[in-house]
Amino acid sequence: MTKHLQEFQRIADANSGNRAAGTPGYDKSLEYAAQKLRRAGYRVSTTDVEFPTGWAELAPPELNVVAPTPKTYTPNVDFLTVGSSGSGDVTAEVQVVDAVLPPGPTPSTSTAGCEASDFAGFVAGRIALIQRGTCPYVQKATNAKAAGAAAVVFFNEGQPGRTEAYNFDIGEWRFGIPIVFADFAVGNELAATPGTQLHVKTSTRVDVGRTKNLIAETRTGDPNKVVMAGAHLDSVHEGAGINDNGSGSAGLLETALQLAKLPVKHKVRFAWWGAEELGLLGSNQYVEGLSQAQRDKIKLYLNFDMIGSPNFGYFIYDGDNSDNVGSPAGPPGSAQIEKTFERFYQKRDLNFRGTDFSGRSDYGPFIEVGIPAGGLFTGAEGIKTPEEATLFGGTAGQAYDPCYHAACDGLNNINATALDVNSDALAWATATYAYDLSAIPPRATAANTAKSSTAKTAATQVAVPEGAAS
Repeated sequence: MTKHLQEFQRIADANSGNRAAGTPGYDKSLEYAAQKLRRAGYRVSTTDVEFPTGWAELAPPELNVVAPTPKTYTPNVDFLTVGSSGSGDVTAEVQVVDAVLPPGPTPSTSTAGCEASDFAGFVAGRIALIQRGTCPYVQKATNAKAAGAAAVVFFNEGQPGRTEAYNFDIGEWRFGIPIVFADFAVGNELAATPGTQLHVKTSTRVDVGRTKNLIAETRTGDPNKVVMAGAHLDSVHEGAGINDNGSGSAGLLETALQLAKLPVKHKVRFAWWGAEELGLLGSNQYVEGLSQAQRDKIKLYLNFDMIGSPNFGYFIYDGDNSDNVGSPAGPPGSAQIEKTFERFYQKRDLNFRGTDFSGRSDYGPFIEVGIPAGGLFTGAEGIKTPEEATLFGGTAGQAYDPCYHAACDGLNNINATALDVNSDALAWATATYAYDLSAIPPRATAANTAKSSTAKTAATQVAVPEGAAS
């Protein structure tokens, strides 16, 4: 693994100091891993990943009532184009989505558009009118697009301090429809007249970059029972990303190279994700691109993002939510994955703690579609507590990784003990499930297709700048 990390560092040094998605440093990192995997006998492939490199508004937006009583609203006063909105020119009937009007006395009363069920009865081709409320705008827009909305008009919720339109970027550039944000007065007025015909026009441009995920699959094993393990391969632009996430990538790569020598019972699929640092784009687009039948074959997903932090803790994703912190339990099977990792540390008399499924890494898209998940984490910019310093050593009051997303995340930013222990845990869990899935409960198709809105919210918020949450 040290050799892999040294190669990642060498690649970064030769390519502007980083291995970020869309750069030569990332491409060379992928080539390095792919070459080793091919030589080991894996079926190696890549999947395409798109990411935004820029967004611009080319002309002021338009919003006007066509019927029953024509009225024109003033751009950048009554309403604004939402950042990352697509271009479009739509005239259609407005349909209000589950609004709370008059608004409740306290902010975030409205849950309008937060659930797919809010769009029951929505007529495809209409303009969705959606009130601000409890969940991110990107979640509302995703549900609206899925229901067939030709455009989306958000409006503020209506309580004091929540009446005016304001600028934000929704963080998702692939909706491809006009999305604007109006003040409460406009939204309330549009909602008051059923059958209102509205004209919405936006003129924008999105510049798109492309990168790839790297996928390697064993040639043996039951293809209908796939064990999947992944780590993101890209760094941020600021540095080489040797802990974040060269550590997980190196541990995953060496596990794959060793596992190649064994005739596994279940198909094992390894993934090195691209554009994770841009909002989990590689894993999101990969999962989105799978058919339901392909998702059903993936029995679990293991994630390894930062497993060698210099001021580390041994953290296991809290699959059963026994810590009762943040997000709920993962899909059925996640609790059993957590127990598998716990047994590894218990056998070695090592302390460990749970860590929340916060949605900050690539397990998010898998949880969202009902695939059980788990994995390891040694900490990022969070601060180590005195209790954790007693459990794991290190320094209380300092970040787990003082070089998180910084230029100093190089070879000196790895704790060799943490990397050694956690890579063994990675191999332990992967090999366990490569031969034995009996602890993972069967997954019904209905459970597969049911989306976890909490996991979705957490995952999408990674890509959404501050202020874009509803």
